[in-house]
Amino acid sequence: MKIGLVGPPKSGKTTIFNALTRSAAEVTDYSSGKVEPNIAVVDVADERVTRLSAMYEPKSTIYATIDFMDFVGVAPTDDHGARGHGDLWSGPAMGLVKTADALAAVVRNFNNDVLDSMLGLPDPVRDADAIASELILADLVLVETRIGRIEADHRRGKKTPQSQSELKVFQLLHDTLNNETPLRDLELNSDQLRAVSGFQFLSRKPLMVVVNSSEDGYGKSDSVLTALGERYTAIEFAGSFEMELAQMEDNEARAFMEDLGIEQSARSRLTTLAYEFLGLISFFTVGKDEVRAWTIHSGETAVDAAGTVHSDLARGFIRAECFSYDNLMEAGSEKGVKESGHFRLEGKEYPVQDGDILNIRFSV
Repeated sequence: MKIGLVGPPKSGKTTIFNALTRSAAEVTDYSSGKVEPNIAVVDVADERVTRLSAMYEPKSTIYATIDFMDFVGVAPTDDHGARGHGDLWSGPAMGLVKTADALAAVVRNFNNDVLDSMLGLPDPVRDADAIASELILADLVLVETRIGRIEADHRRGKKTPQSQSELKVFQLLHDTLNNETPLRDLELNSDQLRAVSGFQFLSRKPLMVVVNSSEDGYGKSDSVLTALGERYTAIEFAGSFEMELAQMEDNEARAFMEDLGIEQSARSRLTTLAYEFLGLISFFTVGKDEVRAWTIHSGETAVDAAGTVHSDLARGFIRAECFSYDNLMEAGSEKGVKESGHFRLEGKEYPVQDGDILNIRFSV
């Protein structure tokens, strides 16, 4: 899973990035001139994987991972439709942000004399709406460009049923975006989805909002979160404080978290939110060689899970040996699971459940 951190300049994206990844990327109140995103891959903390590893004592233990990408600040478009040089919407950064499975808009909810004088007082709702509008505008530019190319081909006599159908779909996208509606809110049928499958529209990506509050202001933003919650899935972090926590030893960090009323680390909370928001679950494969967590969408089947592990397993799928993590912990061993009657053989269409442990029988 890849999550792209976007937001206005100086909203604290890099601070949040450091808190999530335990990185030490440079944080400054002033423009650093850097365009390249900060990128880090982090393990998804999962107590179930830890306990499975202790039980099986494998040669390797592999947790699910999240790629966090911290992009340059998105400056609002000016009255002439122009943006600053080297921004998110140009060059290699645009290609990277399109690979994200979800976007997290970081908005400022803290006062800073320098930033207040440069950017005005913080307004998280305004900034979240501005980012959402910029994503829509970026897609609108892409859609208009595509429509122009199709119409140019038609004028040159290169008109086919396929191009005419595609033009209708892109005109629908254009109307939707012109109404300031993100493409994620537009329901498309299978043919329409096929027509746009090669375009990674930003406003089709799930969008979360991270409210970056001060340590003193954390937990006092109910009205802000309520207002944001009308349009977005939102979560609050005390960014600078949690960046400091990320650099501490676990026991020391836990004591400071208790003082501020933070039950989980920023990474754990955002990971949990992302899994729920994106409808993701984890299943496991276990053995003496490897214990590993795999991520799929809720509702996906045993054969989908097999394909996540390896395409050959899906192609030659016969049955899935299946039992749950909870059953295993209760029984104490695979033998105990079988004796208790919780060991099952499932077919291709079995909907995998969060915490399932699978062994795929296959033949290629």
